[in-house]
Amino acid sequence: MRERRTATARELADRFGVTPRTVRSMIAEERAAYEGRSRQRRDQIVELHRQGRKGYEIARELNISTGLVSTRLKEARLAGIDLTRYAAAGEAHEQGHS
Repeated sequence: MRERRTATARELADRFGVTPRTVRSMIAEERAAYEGRSRQRRDQIVELHRQGRKGYEIARELNISTGLVSTRLKEARLAGIDLTRYAAAGEAHEQGHS
């Protein structure tokens, strides 16, 4: 996991005599790496959701906001990813064969 920054781009720019934009471009993550990390995080969120975890539980476990959990689940739905919870699927299956 990436470390959190402790200084803002403005603070670093002032310290090194450059613009905040220069700082951001120098420390920016490669887009492909960011997108891969984002997909991996979405997959983790989807898997925890399928296991029956609530949004706030997922957020706490992954150290992210509940808003991000909600956003990633919405994106997954729009992408056609099955969000059926395992327990619910198993219960429906059992009820159908009783």
